[in-house]
Amino acid sequence: MKVVFDSNVYVSALAIPGGVAQQALELAMEGAFHLALSRPILEEVLGVLSRKFARAPEELSRTALFLSSVAEVVKPARRVNLLADEPDNRVLECASAAGASVIVTGDRQMLALGNWEGVEIQSLRRFVDSFASRGAVHQAQIGYRVARRPGRGAGRAHL
Repeated sequence: MKVVFDSNVYVSALAIPGGVAQQALELAMEGAFHLALSRPILEEVLGVLSRKFARAPEELSRTALFLSSVAEVVKPARRVNLLADEPDNRVLECASAAGASVIVTGDRQMLALGNWEGVEIQSLRRFVDSFASRGAVHQAQIGYRVARRPGRGAGRAHL
C-alpha cells in the first residue's frame, strides 16, 4: 500500500514525540506501507519546523535527509486546484504522482472529501488504528531524543 502524509502529520511526528503521528512514521520505517513524499510537502514541513518550532538550519537539513530516506520522493506532473488551501492541493498532487491508495491528514477540508480519484483520505487516528487491529502498532521508538533549549522550556525532537 502506498501512502501520502499531509505536512501536518510529519510536523506532529517530528515536533511532538510519542504521539500517534510518530507511531505512523515508525510504521513506515518498519515497512508496514510505502510512504511517498514530494518536494513541496517537504518544503512545507521544513518551513513550519523553522517558523513555529525554531529549528536550526542544520537540524532542518538532517530532517530533510531523514524524510527522504523514509519515503519515496516523487515529482508531481500535474497541478490540482481543488481545495482552497494551496498546500492541500500539493498533497493531492503527490498522491496522484505516487499512485497512492491513502492520504493521511488532519485537515478537515481534505477529510470531508473522503475519497479523491480513488485515493482514500483518512484521519491519522483511523489510519494508525487500522494497523493496531492487526497488531502492528507498538510504542513509537524512532530514534529521537528530546532536549530542552535554554530559556525555551519546550521539548524538541532531534535526529
